[in-house]
Amino acid sequence: MEEHKDLEHEELLESMSEKLGFTPHILEILGDLDGESLKKYNRCNKKLLSDGALPAKVKILVALAVVASKQCERCTVVQMQSALKNGATKEEIMELMDVIFITSGAPAVAACRDALKLLK
Repeated sequence: MEEHKDLEHEELLESMSEKLGFTPHILEILGDLDGESLKKYNRCNKKLLSDGALPAKVKILVALAVVASKQCERCTVVQMQSALKNGATKEEIMELMDVIFITSGAPAVAACRDALKLLK
């Protein structure tokens, strides 16, 4: 049973990693602590990373703006990686930085410092 559980967690992590282009460490921790939490996260993640009424790229850019407004620096890096993996351009991201500045101020833009380095 434990082996099946581990295989299921590994498959979930691999699936998420393929869509994101990397595996956030927190997902590995969630899988180790509580497989059900990982499954719930995966269901939410699938909605974010798939096209619907809004293209996935747009939803990820919105997510980037939200985590920037919360001033979560590591979260902005993760969302930036995902945005780039899903086709966001430098121009789109820089325009988003304007929106972040207007709506959340300089501290939110500052939270994107490391994320913006990924554009170089």
